[in-house]
Amino acid sequence: MPVRLRDDLAALPTYVAGRTVPGAVKLASNEMPLPPLPAVLAAIHRAVEAGNRYPDIAVTTLTARLAEHHGVDTARIAVGTGSVALCGQLVQAVCAPGDEVVFAWRSFEAYPIVALAGHAQGVRVPLTDDHVHDLDAMAAAITPRTRMVFVCNPNNPTGTAVDETALRAFLDRVPDDVLVVLDEAYREFVSDPAVPDGLALAEEYDNVCVLRTFSKAHRLAGLRVGYAVGPAELAAALRGVAVPFGVSSPAQAGALAALDHLDELLADCADAVAEVARMTTELRSLGYEVPSSQTNFVWLPLGERAAEFSEHALENKVVVRAFAGDGVRVSAGTPEEVDLFLAAAGSFGR
Repeated sequence: MPVRLRDDLAALPTYVAGRTVPGAVKLASNEMPLPPLPAVLAAIHRAVEAGNRYPDIAVTTLTARLAEHHGVDTARIAVGTGSVALCGQLVQAVCAPGDEVVFAWRSFEAYPIVALAGHAQGVRVPLTDDHVHDLDAMAAAITPRTRMVFVCNPNNPTGTAVDETALRAFLDRVPDDVLVVLDEAYREFVSDPAVPDGLALAEEYDNVCVLRTFSKAHRLAGLRVGYAVGPAELAAALRGVAVPFGVSSPAQAGALAALDHLDELLADCADAVAEVARMTTELRSLGYEVPSSQTNFVWLPLGERAAEFSEHALENKVVVRAFAGDGVRVSAGTPEEVDLFLAAAGSFGR
């Protein structure tokens, strides 16, 4: 008799990663085009030399450093294997079977996956016509069964962000017993001062949790380390449902070293922001609709032509990320890589 699996897993969406194609420039996964800094690599190598030993299960040193960096108590921080893993842990810690998790759509494609995997029901709320979170509609979608709301700010894959006034008005409408998760994976790329720092809001609202990651600005996507900042009891629950020893010693060492060289990393983020601005200007001059981005990528809402554009870009040696029926996301690479993409975009028949 075959092993029985959960019946609802047949509806589980598949997370589609950006392709890596030999000989092509990869602008599909929002990775920074530069490797980790030399000092960060050195710290990682030293940690690898002790690879026969288990990592610090409590991630003690990194947690303390993050608490110092953000001015919060260590009890409010939970470190995980990337912020995406923490998304899943949040559902496990907060939701019972049948509870609802509200999120915008299109937004981070892991949200419906972690909701269903955690026995919760995902509730998708369409973005506005400007490709921004419709916070009024999201507030209206909250029911007595809602336990959590994800707000990806800035949003992946559209790059758009909601401002502080709108976000505060939304938080004031959310019931106190519903957790609002501010997913800020791209916080370091934000240039608009109207976009709030979620950590400041987490100081004021007891039902707010903020997610951050070392995968983007810190250039450690391959090492898988992120963290949550929220109420102490929630952070404890996240640590409780985490896989033991999940955050490896090289990941912990790399993250600590990255924090030691944050100024250098943020300077490179500024270069990525400049490339996004250049992409936006040139794409608009070609006739594309491009929403204003607060991230290290741009969004082309091409609708049904998204897959066609992606294949055209690949023919021109550029890998982009197509979301069938919706649009295409393109990460900022080096200036030379961006030039190659812009040439491909310019030769696409519209």
